[in-house]
Formats: sequence, structure tokens, C-alpha cells
Amino acid sequence: MKQRIITGLVAAVLFLGPCLAGGLWFHGLVLIMSVIGYYEFVRMTKTSPWSGAGLLGFIGVILLVFPWKLLGSPFVPDTLQLIWPLMLLFLFVTVVSKNQININQAALLFLGAVYIGIGFSYIAESRNTPDGHGLFWTFLLLFSIWASDAGAYFTGRRWGRNKLWPAISPNKTVEGALGGVLIAIVVAVLFALFSGGLLSIGLAVLLGASCAVIGQMGDLVQSAYKRVYGIKDSGTLLPGHGGILDRCDSWITVFPFVHILMLLPFY
Repeated sequence: MKQRIITGLVAAVLFLGPCLAGGLWFHGLVLIMSVIGYYEFVRMTKTSPWSGAGLLGFIGVILLVFPWKLLGSPFVPDTLQLIWPLMLLFLFVTVVSKNQININQAALLFLGAVYIGIGFSYIAESRNTPDGHGLFWTFLLLFSIWASDAGAYFTGRRWGRNKLWPAISPNKTVEGALGGVLIAIVVAVLFALFSGGLLSIGLAVLLGASCAVIGQMGDLVQSAYKRVYGIKDSGTLLPGHGGILDRCDSWITVFPFVHILMLLPFY
């Protein structure tokens, strides 16, 4: 527990500085996190990160998360313009390698690149929203996710009786999940109350619930594929916490969800 607390505090400080600074500082940090996350994913699949297919995935992640707008690039590709060529290149790899990288491996690595690349790209975009309140929205989503995690843990320990999904994550309970949703909503409503009219109570309830439900599903997704590969953590970068994907599994599902469904009020 002591190691977890120390690692958590150090990580929070290292993350908070660039987050407050915004701009390229935060986007650069998120880009580094995405590359480490993909490295963890590739290692889990038992594929060499330095193989042709592995390197192709890294390129895909970098292009998806790259700060095109912040650097004033005249060409700012949309997601489809990156995903389709990336998919085609992964299919070509199966031919060029004469099936040493087969379609199953190519599909898995492509899925990981899209899952991680899009997830982290929306985390970066949230800090630089067009309404100029990116720090508020980033903190709202992060604190709602963290509130859901903490609420689910403590509620589950105190009142948990019914297993939520024992085949995937045996320690999670229905009571804990519901507690996580409730606490996330409370935190989001508190943000609304102190937002000066930026966020309505009704939208805060929707966002809090979304962060909790989608975040918990993101956590279960991570648990599901780690169970397939028989591992406890995606990596060892954060002692006591695991890897980047272990800490950001909820982030990379929640942030794209609220943006793509245009749940934030500036859309």
C-alpha cells in the first residue's frame, strides 16, 4: 500500500504540471503515454514491438495522437484518413511477411493501435477545447472517473454481495458498480455547482453517469484481455499500479465516448 501511495503521488505531480500548462506540454505527455501504452499492448500479445507489424502500429498511434493543430500543420488529417491506410498496411504486412504475421496478429495489432491511439488523442484534445475551458473539462472527466473507481472500491468492500462479472473480474460487485456511478454523479454535480454556469446540473448527471458506466466497462475490457494472456498487469512502469494501460484503461474509453457522442456543451 505504501508503494502504491508513493507511486500515485509522484505520478500525479508529473501529470499535473503538464496538464495545468496545457498546449504542447500536455499533448506531448499524452503522446508519450500512448506510445508506452501501445508498447505494453504489443508485449501482451507476445509480438515483438520491433517487428515490422509492431513498428507499423507505433507509427499509427503516433500519427493519431500527434499534435497537428498545435504545431500549425497545414495538413490536419481526420481519423478516417489515418485509420483506413493503417488497416490496409496491416493487411499488406500479412502478404509481405508470407503469413509470418498472419491475419489474426495483424488484426489484433491494428485494433490495439486504434483503441489506444484514438483514446489518447481525445484525452489530449480535451485539454485544448475550442471554448477555452479545456482544463475544466479534463478535470471534470478525470475526477469523475477517479470518483467512480474509488466509490466502486469502497462501496464494494463495505456492501458488496453480488458479483458483477466473476469470469472477467472476480472482485467487482454490482453494489460496488452502483456505488461508483453514484459517487461519480455527485462529483460531476459539484463541478457544475462551481462552474459559474458553464455546466448544467442535468448535463453533469449525464456526464458523471457516463464516466462511471463507460469507465467501468473500459476497466472490464482491460481485465478481459489480460485474462486471455494470463497476466496481472499490462506493465511495470508504475510500481504498485502496473502499467500505463492499467491506469488509463477507463480514460481511453470515456474521453472518446463523451466527444464522439458530443455530450460536452460546446458541441
